[in-house]
Amino acid sequence: ALNIKIIKITDVEYPHRLLNVKTPPKKIYVEGDYTLLSKNSIAIVGSRDCTQYGKKYAFDFAKELSKNNICVVSGLAMGIDAEAHLGALSQKGSTIAVIGSGFEHIFPEEHTNLYNQIIRCGGCIVSEYEPSRKADLTTFPQRNRIISGLAMGTLVVEAGYRSGSSITAKYTIEDQKPLFCIPSNIDSKQGVGANRLLK
Repeated sequence: ALNIKIIKITDVEYPHRLLNVKTPPKKIYVEGDYTLLSKNSIAIVGSRDCTQYGKKYAFDFAKELSKNNICVVSGLAMGIDAEAHLGALSQKGSTIAVIGSGFEHIFPEEHTNLYNQIIRCGGCIVSEYEPSRKADLTTFPQRNRIISGLAMGTLVVEAGYRSGSSITAKYTIEDQKPLFCIPSNIDSKQGVGANRLLK
């Protein structure tokens, strides 16, 4: 059975950094250790369709951050997100996954194990959606403002030309937080967004 905590915007546990986004969610649903939401954290985001280079650096940076007691926030998606969560978990570190659906509909389904591993290892999962809500095209861009909102800054590892990661980067800039990018191979389509952000 799910052990979901509902935190309202008026509650004392509501993550203070999230209050600063343009449209903070009125309430969030959390499974796992909700105290992580106010811990020092960095978001790591990037392409679902990533390269080996991207995977390696998402994992390595998450691992180093974790070692230094900084929580890693990402979106439980395929590719870069998954590597970031795994890198954080490789160090007994903590990680937060912000999902674009309700808790009864983990997306992608292949990441149900990763979801459970995050909970088991003391991390937490966050959603602004009712547990029965399924993911759709609008939920993911919305979810990105929470990924950026919870973190002190965002690291973009690989991002296509028009991608979710570029949206997360835009929120980070709007919230006046630091944005970091890993330079990418100039002939890699997965890296266009990151290189453009660097420029």
